[in-house]
Amino acid sequence: MTKQTWIPAIPAIHEDMKQAALDHQNQLTKPPGSLGVLEGLSLKLAAIAGEVKPFFERKAVVVMAADHGVVEEGVSAFPAEVTPQMVLNFLHGGAGVNVLARAASADVFCVDVGVNAELTHPKLISRKVKYGTNNMAKGPAMSQEEAIEAVQAGIDTVSELVKQGYSMFATGEMGIGNTTASAAILCAMTGITPEAAVGRGTGIGDEQWKHKCDVVRRSLEVNKPDPNDGLDVLAKIGGLEIAGLVGVILGAASHGAPVVIDGFISTAAALLAANLAPEVKDYLIGSHLSEEQGHQALLQQLGLTAPLHMNMRLGEGTGAALMFQLVDASCRIMREMATFAEAGVSGKEEA
Repeated sequence: MTKQTWIPAIPAIHEDMKQAALDHQNQLTKPPGSLGVLEGLSLKLAAIAGEVKPFFERKAVVVMAADHGVVEEGVSAFPAEVTPQMVLNFLHGGAGVNVLARAASADVFCVDVGVNAELTHPKLISRKVKYGTNNMAKGPAMSQEEAIEAVQAGIDTVSELVKQGYSMFATGEMGIGNTTASAAILCAMTGITPEAAVGRGTGIGDEQWKHKCDVVRRSLEVNKPDPNDGLDVLAKIGGLEIAGLVGVILGAASHGAPVVIDGFISTAAALLAANLAPEVKDYLIGSHLSEEQGHQALLQQLGLTAPLHMNMRLGEGTGAALMFQLVDASCRIMREMATFAEAGVSGKEEA
């Protein structure tokens, strides 16, 4: 697929900085590799930032919110009314992601890209494309033009935050029914069965799970999304908030900023973003392994690892917000840990 003009240019990361960062790391007062994941993470961050000792002072979790027409098929344990109610909870600072973001000294921004309600709040970023998607079990969730508009909402949101000094981003979402859309995306992009992709979402029983698998299968049969065309998949079986997250990922990468990917829905968005612009993969940082059974398959498609195994399945960006603290830790190691020479400690002798 030829690159679309609406997809922003993404700069190459600074591969040479990985070796420079490794050289510095090997001088620190520890055996090589002894800090495990933190060491690999610091090398990746150095390559993204273009400096051996990067520092990301301002971090933002961007929560995209939208409703899904497929909810009318009875795929969720919660009613669609929960989406606008939770948006207000985010804006008042009372949701799980707000708490975990505060713990990581990060800020949460909530974007209405397709909530099926009239929402007004001083802190709300309103970029509504439409009042929820159409029922993808009966036809396309949205038009390609609407999908692009929602992606652009994410790109524009990140651009505004970059102007405000934010240099690291995390993906968050809210949308009752969005695990159904994400499972359909996973099936479309990888060819795995609905039974392997569909999880329990917000907490459904066996019969409802089987029904959810059938809805995903029907959505794929009705729409026949092209696995080689991320935009086609997004428009036919995606969600407006998933499209918004694709934009957040593309936007962050276009500004040379790392983006921490949350759970199942966010990783589905990342897979689509990587299809549209493969260069984004260099800017992605995995966070936690969701309890949603399809998440591991999505991570494998992207070549991402999830350092945090916390049995979480809340979404919102909670796992990514937790990961911010490991990001900070890896950066501090590089900036603050003494070298053998500085500490007067004998290093490993050369063989």
